[in-house]
Amino acid sequence: MSGKVLITGIGSVSSIGLSIQELTDSIMRSATGVSHTSRLDSILARTLPTAQIQLSDQELKDLLPGLPAEQVYSRTALLGMIASKEAVTMAGLTVKELQAAAVVHSTSAGGMDKGELFYADYLTDPSKGDINYARTHDCGDSAEQIAALLHIQRYITSISTACSSAANAMIHAARLIKSGMCDVVIAGGSDAICKFTVNGFNSLMILSDEFCQPFDKNRKGLNLGEAAGYFVLESEASVARRGVKPLAVLSGYGNACDAYHQTASSPNGEGAYLAMTQAIKVSGVAPEEIDYINAHGTGTQNNDLSESVALKRIFDALPPVSSTKAMTGHTLAAAGGIEAVMSVLAIQNGWIFPNKNFKEPIEETGIIPVTELQTNKKIRHILSNSFGFGGNNSSLLISACS
Repeated sequence: MSGKVLITGIGSVSSIGLSIQELTDSIMRSATGVSHTSRLDSILARTLPTAQIQLSDQELKDLLPGLPAEQVYSRTALLGMIASKEAVTMAGLTVKELQAAAVVHSTSAGGMDKGELFYADYLTDPSKGDINYARTHDCGDSAEQIAALLHIQRYITSISTACSSAANAMIHAARLIKSGMCDVVIAGGSDAICKFTVNGFNSLMILSDEFCQPFDKNRKGLNLGEAAGYFVLESEASVARRGVKPLAVLSGYGNACDAYHQTASSPNGEGAYLAMTQAIKVSGVAPEEIDYINAHGTGTQNNDLSESVALKRIFDALPPVSSTKAMTGHTLAAAGGIEAVMSVLAIQNGWIFPNKNFKEPIEETGIIPVTELQTNKKIRHILSNSFGFGGNNSSLLISACS
């Protein structure tokens, strides 16, 4: 089945905004959510800079009136519910239309935050471990909670491919639409910071004790963040039937796995190269037509060099490029979601985002990213990269509506 995959709604929650409007305001100020303030009771989280949403779980729950008071929700689920509800509201979908829709959710941490609380209590006294906390642990629980909030029952699934998860959720959603299986899909990703992720990334020695510096010669590592970014994706037939105006087009997408290393990217950027070239091919857009690249750009030694090498393999003349992770932190499975949301905003508003904290280019590639917010630009096509552990690499090509 042919036809475009159209974006009719977006929603986000992050350290720089609890809604699209707040995110937009923060972008205009080139604000960062990375700080040393921690709501998480963790020595490392209080020591290292992170991009946390400074609301308790109960405060997040209060943003969703009508939820059962007795129901236990993981933080990942709450973030995803807030963002997906905003996307659905923006798209103007009715309950009846949602009942025929699908949910493709992605996460890495899932309900580990509640799992940690259960385990701590259980170790002290097995009778004190709240089994309701344990039930939120798996990735599928947050997908089910999002679906329940949105009255979706037809098709619900979860994807977990590390930092490429949200991008892969959108790719899967696009294929559901292209195949004719679904007309409307709510897709994206959500991840919350918990002790497991902070300690795990610290054990890999890739967390920076300073504000991250993507693509900088002296980069020391990444800053973890938490966020959710969701989309309403629709077929052309659905958009015509509902009489709505799309925001943008998911014109291309690609996924590749080079399986070079458990956590490191290949030195020649093979997986990133394959994902980007596939996305460009699917879109039918020539490389020279791409106006901006929202890079994965984590600020780690390995990723930034590998991605830079891959970019130079594809583009004879590199378009403007930057990483927004110095604004939002690296939000793991949610990264591809919130960065794709920001890409839609860039198309709508004519923005190119700043690569904050950059000072000196990487010697091997010499790439110099955009360092200040650029406005009033004509942005037609954006390539958004999300590269995960194990070499699972995904790229999305988001285009303006013609």
